[in-house]
Amino acid sequence: MRTNKDRIRHAVGFEIIALILSIPIMSFFFDFSLKEISVIAIAGSIMATLWSYGFNLIFDKGMLKFKGNTLKTPKIRILHVFLFEGGLLLLYLPMVAWYLNISLWQAFIMDASLVGFYLVYTFSYNWAYDKLFPVDHYPHHSQTA
Repeated sequence: MRTNKDRIRHAVGFEIIALILSIPIMSFFFDFSLKEISVIAIAGSIMATLWSYGFNLIFDKGMLKFKGNTLKTPKIRILHVFLFEGGLLLLYLPMVAWYLNISLWQAFIMDASLVGFYLVYTFSYNWAYDKLFPVDHYPHHSQTA
């Protein structure tokens, strides 16, 4: 399992890189000002950071309980991404619709348009993070040989 410090580093790094990439993309494709997009992106980033910390902690504890380790295969990574993004979507849509004065449907279409980016980004970021900051996936087994 990852430490709390490591989980915080993971979540903050994820959000900083996502903001740098997503704000100009969203502003360009959705024809809102950089200011409008920055407000919803930063609010969404804070929301996502808190969601990321809690979701990943629960997901890893679930893996330990049901699998006995936290090793994420490509199938598990795909499940992880879809569950994470689906939960975030439910949290994020009402705020976007309210702030941009658009319907929930328009907010959904806007968010769904970014899902492809975030699915690839989340998968890539987490894979790279695990390579840069490896963790012992079998905490209950001794390392003696």
